[in-house]
Amino acid sequence: MPDPAVTLKDLSLERLMRDEYAYDLKNQIFSILEGRHQKQTRKVVLSDIDIEIARGEKVGLIGPNGAGKSTLLKTICGILYPTSGTVSANGNIVPLLELGAGFDPDLPVIENIILYGVLLGSSRRAMIEKVPAVLQFAELQNYGSVPVKVLSSGMAARLGFAIATDVQPDILILDEVLSIGDEHFKQKCRRRLDQFWHEHVTVIVVSHELEFIRQACDRAIWLENGCVAFDGPARETVQRYLSSIERQAMEAIASLR
Repeated sequence: MPDPAVTLKDLSLERLMRDEYAYDLKNQIFSILEGRHQKQTRKVVLSDIDIEIARGEKVGLIGPNGAGKSTLLKTICGILYPTSGTVSANGNIVPLLELGAGFDPDLPVIENIILYGVLLGSSRRAMIEKVPAVLQFAELQNYGSVPVKVLSSGMAARLGFAIATDVQPDILILDEVLSIGDEHFKQKCRRRLDQFWHEHVTVIVVSHELEFIRQACDRAIWLENGCVAFDGPARETVQRYLSSIERQAMEAIASLR
């Protein structure tokens, strides 16, 4: 049996509470002197995750905000490291997470296209040849020579999407990229992504568009409070998740009576 594309084994991830990130020495000293000092606390973001994703499988991650979906994607990509457990990925990963986050704001758009593509695994020569197509797809034909910092956040996101989807991955990681731009550009994105669904590319996607997950994915994983609440066929997982939301809403209404 061939090796799976992605394997997560007994994976857990903890982080310091957000208030502890901003370390202020003066405030820390005064809090100790005044008896207000508290030890750093840690929050469990992911807990005991066991997931195996086959090559070519299309998997959706669903769940409420703060459930750990984006954190899980970043762990698969190697951006974050688990506190315990293991993660392995077999193949070239192209992550579409924070589109445009790797751009150099002072370099021209064309130079960023080449640099970004090389970082994603393409050769410099290949990216030079792809520049016109990338600019056309991103609808930035008149911006090739201007610095990226001149672009709006939406334009930069379009550019990042155009570059990342022009590189042929083994594993494609998507985090809410279907919300890029206006409706016209969203449709372009969907058509571009269709090619990955019809090819033997492993796709892992986070989206709140549950109908898209239901229709496009083979399988869906519902995360709740950093744990896997359910893992199964996409339609069944989405239905269970919606039923849970409805049940919680009814319980909230009942508690107000």
